[in-house]
Amino acid sequence: MTSSPTPDALLGPADVRELAAALGVRPTKQRGQNFVIDANTVRRIVRTAEVRPDDVVVEVGPGLGSLTLALLEAADRVTAVEIDDVLAGALPATIAARMPRRAERFALVHSDAMQVTGLPGPAPTALVANLPYNVAVPVLLHMLETFPSIERTLVMVQSEVADRLAAGPGSKVYGVPSVKANWYAHVKRAGAIGRNVFWPAPNVDSGLVSLVRRTEPIATTATRREVFAVVDAAFAQRRKTLRAALAGWAGSAALAEAALVAAGVSPQARGEALTVEEFARIAEHKSPEEPSGEPSGKPSGEPSEEPSL
Repeated sequence: MTSSPTPDALLGPADVRELAAALGVRPTKQRGQNFVIDANTVRRIVRTAEVRPDDVVVEVGPGLGSLTLALLEAADRVTAVEIDDVLAGALPATIAARMPRRAERFALVHSDAMQVTGLPGPAPTALVANLPYNVAVPVLLHMLETFPSIERTLVMVQSEVADRLAAGPGSKVYGVPSVKANWYAHVKRAGAIGRNVFWPAPNVDSGLVSLVRRTEPIATTATRREVFAVVDAAFAQRRKTLRAALAGWAGSAALAEAALVAAGVSPQARGEALTVEEFARIAEHKSPEEPSGEPSGKPSGEPSEEPSL
């Protein structure tokens, strides 16, 4: 059970600036650092994430600890993954000073989140994070793939990225992030966050995205990598019909058409119209070679996939 936090346990604007000054920290655009300075906002994020007293939460990019402290108020355990040397070194002391009775429930992993393959303690049940704008999608997909025990996710990302993640087929912003996120979870927008709750204030708006893990995985005989290769190829040339866009992936336009027809998808359709299930069916029907038994002689054109996505 969580213990009652002290009224001033969370970080306010003055606390954040004082901590940053003491550490000599200046937020960098390179790592997309924008620190949340509003206690009401982090508590709202925790409520929206529906963090429960028995949850083991993993947080990526905790920064100075604003959201971390709010998560510790509500969850059983929190593990934070931080790449920045100075921030990683300071965070345990911040937790111990501001929430001493919960400090033993906190763990820090000093690492690049894209390189994390394991976490200390019990398996995480939830992911809650203010993700740096420049790596939000790769990090999110990596964590969902690497930790299948994560049932619920709430991430704060750039508003435009939030729209893309939550978009459905037929939307103008539906694309690779939309399909890949939907492979793992049911995705929806969960709110908007103003610019004035950050320091420094970003020049873009932020949005919350909720992802609830599918209780049953997509029914397909194709592997995740095979399905994602089709998705990458379809959207690499999104204005082309799938017959043309998937020619490199399949080996030729004729083989692409054969796979599409076998999957029950129109060769004249475009990737933005397809569900993740339809992409999976296409992947199932990829032919390994030309009908003659000879390789096509053309480069496969299969897009290289981002590591662990």
